[in-house]
Amino acid sequence: MLIKADALSDLPKVASKIIDFGGEDKIWVLVGEMGAGKTTLTKALGQALGVLDIVQSPTFSIVNEYLTDKEETIYHFDFYRLERPEEAVAIGIEEYFYSGNLCILEWPQRIGGLMPDKFLKIEIEDLGAEQRHYKLSKHG
Repeated sequence: MLIKADALSDLPKVASKIIDFGGEDKIWVLVGEMGAGKTTLTKALGQALGVLDIVQSPTFSIVNEYLTDKEETIYHFDFYRLERPEEAVAIGIEEYFYSGNLCILEWPQRIGGLMPDKFLKIEIEDLGAEQRHYKLSKHG
């Protein structure tokens, strides 16, 4: 599925479409170049899902935990700073993945073969200005 956005103001609609497409999938992987808008998209997803906290990049903490207005937990990961996949194991990544809670991952390529078999992949293509294409595909 391809979703087109011409401006940041389109993000609530984009988030809604992603949530509908994601369905019961609990692992959502964001792929895109530096500055493509992975964290910005995660903020929009958080708003659409009723996150009560401020969504921000977990670059330094690696993982942020958010509570929604439905008392659900969402985990937001940013693996950019990891040097080895073993660092993800050290924070208990598998426990997060199999917790039954939604996990949104930025820079998943940094964790190598630790990715679960089943996940929703969201590829972000930066077309310049505020234009983006979001390509959604289910795996596993």
